[in-house]
Amino acid sequence: MAKAKEWQLLSFALPNKTGQLAAVSDLIGAAGVNIEALLAVESGSQAEFRIIVARNAKAKKALAALGADVAETPVLCVDMPNKAGSLKKVALRLAEASININRAWATSFRGKTATLVLQTSDDKKALQALTKKKKK
Repeated sequence: MAKAKEWQLLSFALPNKTGQLAAVSDLIGAAGVNIEALLAVESGSQAEFRIIVARNAKAKKALAALGADVAETPVLCVDMPNKAGSLKKVALRLAEASININRAWATSFRGKTATLVLQTSDDKKALQALTKKKKK
């Protein structure tokens, strides 16, 4: 099955203008923090960012230079095989445990592992559902 781990997602909005992703990545990189996952979307006059990093305090301090009000939210990161049907297995496990998926995004590109980021109705229960051995 998949490997799941709890992380803290950093969320913030900036004015929607050219160069914001460059500014964010420059500040976080200069602080010596690696971005593990990133979602950035246009939302009218705002650019909304969702990032996962290993060192939240350092990243938040670096982002203060942009005036970003950074919120932390728990998420699950699920590593699974990058093959057909893997996402279905994760989604079914959560459905069978009556857990709603509030937000999800993933990447795999061409590697052997895909990573899925989830915000659910109950992350603790979701983590248990994803990490327990399924009875045959």
